[in-house]
Order: sequence, then C-alpha cells, then structure tokens
Amino acid sequence: MFAIETNNLTKNYGKSRGIKDVNLQVNQGEFYGFIGPNGAGKSTTIRLLLNFIYPTSGNMKILGRDCVKESRIIKEQLGYVPSEVNYYKNMKVSEIIEICRKF
Repeated sequence: MFAIETNNLTKNYGKSRGIKDVNLQVNQGEFYGFIGPNGAGKSTTIRLLLNFIYPTSGNMKILGRDCVKESRIIKEQLGYVPSEVNYYKNMKVSEIIEICRKF
C-alpha cells in the first residue's frame, strides 16, 4: 500500500491551467516534496488529495483510502497548513499569536 497514489489525476479549470494525468506513488515512510514554479499544479494536487476540490477525472488514494469517498476518515488522520493563512479582520494580534501558539 502506498502513502499517496494518484492515477491519471486531472483537474480542468476551463481555459485556466490545472493538472493533467498526474501519476504518483509515494511509499509509506518516504519524504516527498512538491516543488516547481507558480502555476505548476502543486497546490491543485494537494487540494485534490484533501478533497477540498474535486477532480475532473482520475483517482487518488491516501493510505489505501479513496480521497473522495473516504475524505472524512483521511482528514482525521492528517494535518494541513496552507501557505496562505487568512485571519478574521477584527482579530487582535494577541489572538492571532495565541492561535499560532496552539498549532
């Protein structure tokens, strides 16, 4: 069983760039990083794996579980911190620091 597995994973955004036919197998215990220029599909792939957005076609699994059908179970086992973090506009700096401390 792979930690992450995708088969012909595709996400179309109409005329905008997405990802096309991504095939990936990451073994359990391996470190894997997504690197590449802006627009290469790194965030799209991660958002698909976490079922934040839905694929146009293809399939994906995390630890043998279907990322769409078993999303809730997968999310109970994973942590995700996006590169862009947005806070409520009316939050005080001390409240933001407290949230970050609890991370």
